[in-house]
Amino acid sequence: MPEQPPYLRIADELRRRIAERVWEPGDRLPSRGRIGQECGVGENVVRRAQELLISQGVLEGRAGSGTYVAEPRQRVRVVRSSAREQPGGSPFRADMQAVGRQGDWESRTDAKVPASADIAARLGIGVGDLCVRTSYEFLGDGRPVQLSTSWEPYELTAGTLVVLPEGGPHAGAGVVNRMAAIGITVSHAVEQPEPRQATAEEASLLGIQKAGLVTHIRRTYYSDQGQPVETADIVVPAAHCEIVYEIPINHRG
Repeated sequence: MPEQPPYLRIADELRRRIAERVWEPGDRLPSRGRIGQECGVGENVVRRAQELLISQGVLEGRAGSGTYVAEPRQRVRVVRSSAREQPGGSPFRADMQAVGRQGDWESRTDAKVPASADIAARLGIGVGDLCVRTSYEFLGDGRPVQLSTSWEPYELTAGTLVVLPEGGPHAGAGVVNRMAAIGITVSHAVEQPEPRQATAEEASLLGIQKAGLVTHIRRTYYSDQGQPVETADIVVPAAHCEIVYEIPINHRG
C-alpha cells in the first residue's frame, strides 16, 4: 500500500490527542513549529493537517489568535425576511436572539470612499462618486457568523445624524430605521445569493478553512422612489450557518 501523506498522518495524530483529552475543547493548540518538531515534520505539513481538521469541524481557526480545539457547535439558522426590520432594533441581534445567541459586531467605517464601477452600478451613481463604506464582522456568542461590507451614497446622508452607520443616536439601528430617521422610506431589498470559495482574508476572519465554502449575498436596499440607498456584500460560512428565506404571502380579498 502507498505510504500515507505526511499531513494525513499528522491530522490523525492531532485527532488522537484530542480524543485522549490531551487537548480539551476550547484549548489553544501549540504553535505549528512546536507540533512539527514533536512529529518530525515541517510547519507546512502541520498547516495542511490543521486546515483539514478545521474543514471537518474538529479544530477552529481564530484570526490573530491561533488554532483551537472546536467546541460542539450547531449551525446557526439565519433567516432572511422582511420581518427582520423591526423599529428601533438591530436586525442582526434579532436574528441571533431567535436562535438563542447573543449577537454583536465589530465595524470600521471609512467616509468619502470613491465608488468602483461595480458599486456605482449597484447604487445608480457615477464611478468615483463618494460613498460611506462600513466593514462588519458579526458575532454570535463571540464567534464569527458573517462578514459584510456596506456602501451608501455619501450625498444621500451627508450632513445628517445617520451619515455614519455606527455613530450618532441611530448607531446600529439598521438601514431601514436609519433612513426613516431622515425621511426616506425603504420599500424593499433585492438579494442575490451565490456559493463560492472564501478568500484567504475571509477564511481567516471567519475561522474556516482557506477556500472553504461560503454564501455570498449581494443585497441592495431601495427607497419607495426606486432609488438604491445601500448595497452590501454579505459573506456567510456554509459550515457554520444555514440561510433560510421567509417569503410573505399577501392575501387579497
